[in-house]
Amino acid sequence: MNAVTGLAPSTPAVDRYAVFGNPVAHSRSPAIHARFAVQTGQAIVYEKRLAPLDGFGAAIGAFIAEGGRGANVTVPFKLEAYALATRLTPRAAAAGAVNTLCFDADGIVGDNTDGVGLVTDLAINAGVQIRGRRVLLLGAGGAAQGVMLPLLDAQPSRLVIANRTPDKAAAIASRFNRGAPVGLQVVTCTLDALDSADAPFDIVINATAASLSDAVLQVPACVFAAGTLAYDMMYASAPTAFMRFAASRGASVRDGLGMLVEQAAEAFFVWRGVRPDTATVLADLRAAL
Repeated sequence: MNAVTGLAPSTPAVDRYAVFGNPVAHSRSPAIHARFAVQTGQAIVYEKRLAPLDGFGAAIGAFIAEGGRGANVTVPFKLEAYALATRLTPRAAAAGAVNTLCFDADGIVGDNTDGVGLVTDLAINAGVQIRGRRVLLLGAGGAAQGVMLPLLDAQPSRLVIANRTPDKAAAIASRFNRGAPVGLQVVTCTLDALDSADAPFDIVINATAASLSDAVLQVPACVFAAGTLAYDMMYASAPTAFMRFAASRGASVRDGLGMLVEQAAEAFFVWRGVRPDTATVLADLRAAL
């Protein structure tokens, strides 16, 4: 009780955020954002929300009605989040998918922080600059499309998309070449035609789902060299099959745990206007794997 007013002290308002997915129990986002909140002095609560496969929009609507301020979106709802948003940031529009939602009086803003997370992890945590480097992106699904704009903004000297089938890769290249920096054109090939590309590459990024089952991706060994960084967007407690193969060819390897932390930091900045330090959070997550 306050001795002057006789009233109990007021409690600061706590803003609510959540990650929506199905499944979602495995998500590390609550632990990451809890660390960010303590570090930056932000009063937030962040939770996991399991959305029904046929009820994502209703789940988001219920969260907004409960006072939710924003949300992260994971599989399989990134396309539904894109469709649900009433406004899109340029990077979400380019990605064609949304992993971050902001709720305000004017509606739902859809954003995508995946690409920024990848580029930041490469530049800050791995110490590898993309500018002037030859980059190979493996896969032409949503994960690949989601990182295209930040990759192009980082100004590689060459960007090749390789996919098992050529049509999806060609569609992505055609779309992004319209806005690519002068002198840089995205080119495509099939995975089995990589022998004829300008290998080896400086950076090889695995954006396929092969590592989810620890399957060996059929990539010619010539794309790797002693100076190559082989980056897998997936992460696990042990190196993935892609990382093991790349390492056997002399490449240095890195998984996507840093991308996870960096995309979360970007979402936190979008919501709170404060950019957290990621180094200790990433180190703790790595130790816990």
